[in-house]
Formats: sequence, structure tokens, C-alpha cells
Amino acid sequence: MSTTSHKIFVYGSLRSGFRNPAYEYLTRYFKYSGEALVKGKFFDAGSHPVALPTNDDHFILGELYNMNSEEEFSWAFTQLDDYEGLNVEIGEIPLYKRSLVEVYQNGEIQIAWIYWYNQSISGMPEIETGDVMRYLQQKNQP
Repeated sequence: MSTTSHKIFVYGSLRSGFRNPAYEYLTRYFKYSGEALVKGKFFDAGSHPVALPTNDDHFILGELYNMNSEEEFSWAFTQLDDYEGLNVEIGEIPLYKRSLVEVYQNGEIQIAWIYWYNQSISGMPEIETGDVMRYLQQKNQP
């Protein structure tokens, strides 16, 4: 797998439908490419779902974005790393880790960055659906 990519795959709070203030930042540096899939599994952390990679054929749905300008890579990802909790004090464990992943979109495989959960999932129930938005809608229905 290549060690560089100017794409990002988002599956949670940075997806367009969440209306998170950080989404405006994402769209400033990246252009929406469309929905895509990544091999992974979701777990319910209580306040929000988290994702971990898997080697089996279990997929999570998200959105793929292409960087507008390769020259802004370092700046844009430094800001996203901060948002995802990668920049921590000495001795603390980051909430997420940024990794390269194979992304499946329209019958093609692309390489993009993703933020995987970097803490224990012990005691967290697995979320069967591969779509965070659908899961949260079902969970929050009366």
C-alpha cells in the first residue's frame, strides 16, 4: 500500500449529514467524491459509535474526499488530527489513530486516510449496521 494519499474517508461526525461545525473545515480543504465503503466494524461507545478495521467482509459506509491542493496536506491534516484527538499530552493515549486504508468506490479501490478508534472496545456492543447515521437515527427514535 502506498504511504501517501491526498484523500480522506470519513464515517462519523465529519460526514455531511451530521452538520458538525468541523465539516465546514473539511470542505474548505477537500472536495466530496461520493459515498464509499471500508472494511471495518462499528461499536457503540455510548455517546457515539467508534470504528475499528477488520480483515473480514464487514464494511462501513462513509464518504470519500479528495484534497483540493496537495500543498495544504500538512496543514489540513494537522487540523484534522487535532479534531480527532491525536494531539495529546505526554503519557496520554490518543483517542484515534490516522491510517491508510483501501476504500471501495464504484467498483474501484482507492487509498485514503481514515481515523480508527485507538482505545479499548471492551464492553462496547458491536453495531451490526455499517452506517453510523442509520444506527443513530434508529437509536434515537422514541
